[in-house]
Formats: sequence, structure tokens, C-alpha cells
Amino acid sequence: MGAQKGKDLLLKVRQGASAFVTVAGLRARQIAFNAETVDVTHAESAGRWRELLEGAGVRRAAVTGSGVFKDETSDEVVRQSFFDGAILVWQVIVPDFGRIEGPFQVTSLEYRGDHAGEVTFDLALESAGSLTFTAI
Repeated sequence: MGAQKGKDLLLKVRQGASAFVTVAGLRARQIAFNAETVDVTHAESAGRWRELLEGAGVRRAAVTGSGVFKDETSDEVVRQSFFDGAILVWQVIVPDFGRIEGPFQVTSLEYRGDHAGEVTFDLALESAGSLTFTAI
């Protein structure tokens, strides 16, 4: 994957039956994938090297973003999903890489403002089930 414009990484949330709405005003966003390991090392492990159990452990994805809500629709969807503790279907689109889609829960929503500036927000999502990856 070559150099990309950061603004092309999009975060969308499903609104209604199948339409996705871009979370407006994101100035920075990030997705991180993590996998826990299951250590099955035992006294007879070759050379006493650690052994891991393939396909075991918990996988998760975390999405963070910050910016300015520019429209009421995305602000309302994100805010209400946080207060409801709802798990919604989200998409993260990484240009020239792919689209990650699945259930996420808003785990953190912070608002802040400076005296001479706009109100900004920070958002954190945690995966809440199986994710799919579609190459673009």
C-alpha cells in the first residue's frame, strides 16, 4: 500500500436497514487489530521455546477518531448509541487496502472546547463480534 491521504480513511455507521452514514468532521482516525495468544509451552517444548496454540485466543479491533461534528445526523447517531450502550454495525474504509465491517460499541465519547475555538470530540469504538474484511 503506497502513501495515502489521511482524509480518505472513512468511518461510517449503519443508519436504517442498509445505508451507511459517514461520521462527519473526523480529522483523525485510527484502527488497531489485536490478538491474544494462548501459550501451550510445556516441559518437552523443543529448545524450551515458547509454543502458541494456533487459532486460539481473543481477537479484537479498536477504532478511535477525533474531530468536529459537522452535521446533526452523525452526532445524534454516535451520541445516542453511546447512551443506549447500543452495538451498531460500522464500516472503516482504508483506501487501497479494504473495508472492515462489523459490530462495534462506542466505549468513549468526549467533548471539549477552547474559548476561542470550536467544540471537538474524541470517539472510541471496540469490536463486539465477528468482523469482515473486503479488499478494495
